Amino acid sequence: MTRALTLHDIIVAGIALAAGLAVALVLRVILRWLGVRAARTRWGGDDIIVDVLRTLAPWSAVAGGVGAAAAALPLTRQVGNIVSEVLTTVVILIATVTAARVVGGLARSLAQSRSSIAGSATIFVNITRVVVLAMGFLVVLQTLGISIAPLLTALGVGGLAIALALKDTLANLFAGVHILVSKTVQPGDYIRLSSGEEGYVRDINWRNTVVEELSNNLVIVPNAKLAGTNMTNFTRPEQKLSVTVQVGVSYDSDLEHVERVTNEVVADVMKDVSGADPDHEPAVRFHTFGDSRIGFSVVLGVGEYSDKYRIKHEFIKRLHQRYRAEGIRIPSPARTVSLQQTPDPTIPHPRPSLDVAPERVGTTG
Repeated sequence: MTRALTLHDIIVAGIALAAGLAVALVLRVILRWLGVRAARTRWGGDDIIVDVLRTLAPWSAVAGGVGAAAAALPLTRQVGNIVSEVLTTVVILIATVTAARVVGGLARSLAQSRSSIAGSATIFVNITRVVVLAMGFLVVLQTLGISIAPLLTALGVGGLAIALALKDTLANLFAGVHILVSKTVQPGDYIRLSSGEEGYVRDINWRNTVVEELSNNLVIVPNAKLAGTNMTNFTRPEQKLSVTVQVGVSYDSDLEHVERVTNEVVADVMKDVSGADPDHEPAVRFHTFGDSRIGFSVVLGVGEYSDKYRIKHEFIKRLHQRYRAEGIRIPSPARTVSLQQTPDPTIPHPRPSLDVAPERVGTTG
């Protein structure tokens, strides 16, 4: 039998509830101050942790105040158990959501630090969030006295049917995980598929890979197709690459002079143009005696794939201007066509055909 509610009980409960609210307000102020300090650091993980604690810590303090107030009141055992279970469930749910946000945020931060771009591989973020939320849900059921063994058995049996129904979806999911774990493709890489599409990988999610072309169009490629196709990755193993430009000069050119002038232009472009590789050594290689020119290749150093268009543009402009100043001629293609006039052929006249009637031979008697 419970005792009667007194004014002292109400005061104690009110003080406990007010203390919980006061602690929640103090924690919000402290965490806001920590958030400002965390924003000044290079690591993004501390920002995520502080931001999530702004939700977890104050609500936990409020739940603690409510629990202390409930303990101070003369409640029946059944009501006390219900209040305790409800508060415990609320705290577990808050902690689960908070843990999912923390783990997801850390996974996103790790993906961004690995790829050095604003995008992220959301497949890992989604998987970690689902796993944490599922574990929290099972803990809540266990806390409420609900056996989770039959549920796990039903999930195991039903999982087989779901796997068969979602075969293509699961194939894309595991293909995406394989791509990221093997590090053949990461967000931020510039790739070209065997089908011709090329661009920057912006995201790898649970179903497909998003490729952004230089024209700002998005190409959506299923992960299973990406894992099974031939692909060129221009970012790995090294982001810097070489670009070859074909040039030709006339046969009367001094090739030593041509090589020296071309190397000077290459060195200037590598030093002055944004996106070029300043450590690149100029390379000029003669290779062909053409119909009207001597052909050679010029190798340029580029910081990343998309910079090659600007580098080639500047190099061709500067090389053309320098060749004109140095008197080096770039001949246009020319062909010599020789025409020989021959007399008209004599056409023989047809011989007239003589139709001679056969002579009839008769007999006289």
